[in-house]
Amino acid sequence: MPTVKVRNLKNKEVGEVKLSDAVFGAELNEALIHSAVMNYQANGRQGTSATKTRGNVSGSGRKLWKQKGTGRARIASLRSPLWKGGGNVHGPQPRDWSYQMPKKMRRGAMRSALSERLREGNLIVIDEFGFKNPKTKEFLGAMGSLGLVDKKARTKTLIVDSLDNANLVLSSRNIEKTKVTNSFGLNIYDVIYHEKLLISKAAVEELNELLDPGREAESAKDAVSTVAEKPKAGKKESTETVTTEPKAKKEAKPKSEKASAKKPADKKTPAAKSKKEAADNE
Repeated sequence: MPTVKVRNLKNKEVGEVKLSDAVFGAELNEALIHSAVMNYQANGRQGTSATKTRGNVSGSGRKLWKQKGTGRARIASLRSPLWKGGGNVHGPQPRDWSYQMPKKMRRGAMRSALSERLREGNLIVIDEFGFKNPKTKEFLGAMGSLGLVDKKARTKTLIVDSLDNANLVLSSRNIEKTKVTNSFGLNIYDVIYHEKLLISKAAVEELNELLDPGREAESAKDAVSTVAEKPKAGKKESTETVTTEPKAKKEAKPKSEKASAKKPADKKTPAAKSKKEAADNE
């Protein structure tokens, strides 16, 4: 594990802190960092630039002169892109530039960038950003003792601490090239843009937990276990035992009833009736 000396605001060593080797000891991956920066910038684009096409430009829709016989070029509309004040062809239109980058890649890029800042010696761990009053003068004095303020030029500095520290936020917000954020709001662009990183001791512990690769593996296992526990769609598991009773057999009918049921009733046609009557009269 890399060990870093902890300093106070007067640039005096007050102790040491051990950093996580998985978070602050990662190898430099320029391609991954570049992809993460491009993703951050793309997600920050507004995408509101637009031009008017011939359908959006105001103007008459009539034909200015007849098609043939004038000696001039034929024209269909005043809003044609060929004419001054006409519409634009293939101009920019409002669109959404944002796209999603995998969470593991974003965290890997952050680990690589923080590790490189540590190897460069541009990562400074501060014991505590304790200012009694929200005064810019006190903040500039602390930055001067740390060697981050020069008369000619001011170093781009990123401070990572809790945003509940109101004195720090108020005393630094009027200083150019200086930004204050917390460990949850830290992004890859700020780490690359700023030359120096001042991280409080409490923020270091939070970054060790947030960017720990073991945490990602545990979350992946939990997701797999939850998926396995879910029953398949369309199949409901019932714990109740269903008892099936045998169907009752129908009672056997006597043979006389069966025979009467089978024999249909005598139906005589009109011709048969007339023959019978004639036989009776004889």
